[in-house]
Amino acid sequence: MSPLLLIGVFLLTSRSSSETTQPLTCDTRGADLDPTANAPLVRCPPDCGRQRLSVFGSGIYAAVSSVCGGALHSGAMGTAGGLVRVQRLPGRHHYTRSFANGVQSQSLSRWSASFSLSKPERNAPQELIRDNSAITRKAVKKMPGKKVGNKDCQMDIVVVMDSSSNLGRRRFNLQKNFVTKLVAMLKVGTNGPHVGLVQASDFPRTEFLLSNYTQPKELQFAIKELTYLGGDTNTGKAIAHTAELLFTQQRGARRGHPRVMVVLVDGWPADDLERAAALARRSGINVFLVSVTEPAAEELPAVPDRDFAKKAVCRDNGFFSYRMASWFSTTKHVKPLTQRLCSLDGLLCSRTCYNSVNIGFLIDGSSSVGDPNFRLILDFLAAIASKFDISDMGTRAGAVQFTYDQRLEFGMREHGSKEAVAAALRKIPYMSGGTATGGAIAYAAQNLFERTAHGRDFLIVVTDGQSYDDVGGPAVAAHNRGITVYAVGVAWAPMDDLRAMASEPKDEHVFFSRHFGDLEDLVDDIVRGICRDFDAKN
Repeated sequence: MSPLLLIGVFLLTSRSSSETTQPLTCDTRGADLDPTANAPLVRCPPDCGRQRLSVFGSGIYAAVSSVCGGALHSGAMGTAGGLVRVQRLPGRHHYTRSFANGVQSQSLSRWSASFSLSKPERNAPQELIRDNSAITRKAVKKMPGKKVGNKDCQMDIVVVMDSSSNLGRRRFNLQKNFVTKLVAMLKVGTNGPHVGLVQASDFPRTEFLLSNYTQPKELQFAIKELTYLGGDTNTGKAIAHTAELLFTQQRGARRGHPRVMVVLVDGWPADDLERAAALARRSGINVFLVSVTEPAAEELPAVPDRDFAKKAVCRDNGFFSYRMASWFSTTKHVKPLTQRLCSLDGLLCSRTCYNSVNIGFLIDGSSSVGDPNFRLILDFLAAIASKFDISDMGTRAGAVQFTYDQRLEFGMREHGSKEAVAAALRKIPYMSGGTATGGAIAYAAQNLFERTAHGRDFLIVVTDGQSYDDVGGPAVAAHNRGITVYAVGVAWAPMDDLRAMASEPKDEHVFFSRHFGDLEDLVDDIVRGICRDFDAKN
């Protein structure tokens, strides 16, 4: 028996012992799948893209949709067909229409069940070739994908192209060439920037999502295949559409990665940009406006809002506005625009209180607390952590428990999600002992926090009693290092100690609860306080 045949038999045995693959037709709906199968692996035939398929939704599809049609639309498979993982989801309202990967999906007001699609696991065999009930003795093992891309520019970028009648077909093709060069310079890849694309016309049209293309050549080909739409320059509608729909995790956005929207406008928009841009800013999206061909003097009366560029961008500081004289000499602009898009320090709108702070939890583990109340403190802190977007590139959290001594429970870089931080907090074993809060503040300031930008480090101290050492000196030292201290007292904690620990103004940074079970009532107030402090200092 040949080595290839042995590999094929081994892969078949491994697959059949753990998971079966269900073959589908192009018309098989999500509702037609075996309801007892959990996240089934299915096989779509080739050439489904040549058929007219019923697909409802974008990223998340109504169960009445064609599974293989949704797989093509989402980019989970190509036109050659193949294996796809199906994840069942609850029903929902408002399935949105979009055009992606050659498939036009439709909108639907509601449906009772949904599904999403993904590529099979990387260590799974790529294909087992079957002939009816017999299995051809041939298999191809998929090698682990090599991570590519510019690792210093791990942004999620959506380009909004101008596809209006004002542009015309010739300049539209020049715009496509410019965007193609831009994504080549960005070095798109699995370990670099991801790019989605929307066309602005009478109505915005999603061409592809952030997760559809992570290989540069595939992405460049998709851009070259774009078709010109014509119509009005409704850039505001396109910005709102992009902000609402394309930067969600369900549609391929990555947790903790900065969000960037590059809006190309030839001349001026026909609709209002101010409200749409405000929505983008509230969502933490950095809007860049690239404007081409300024209106001539005789055209100015036709411009609805001459300050549209200032109102559209993330921040009116010159960094987010970029001007090109025409579409005929854009090559020289590719590199400087790329540098701006990849400048993490310049992306001001990505920095929100939810994704850009470092939160230290300083937890009283003294004997007076008792284990049941200690568990209530941990639940309280886990609830605070769950309000933030904790990730390797976003907010970080760490914890110290103290009595007379201090113990680093976990550092800022140990857990990369809010779920992991909450689980780590709830697993902390109770120490029991005395209460030396001053020494604990000094220890936490030294061991939890790195030197970061001003206004991003927060320490939440939770204690139930009088400290045996001075808290004022260590607290002032922490304040001088740029650490904002929130003092949370419970039960018998003296107000003098709490105010000595807390940052200014004291009334906004001191919290008190008579009972441990009522700490949860303070969660939202503390989170709002952190956001208020962050916004004031950033």
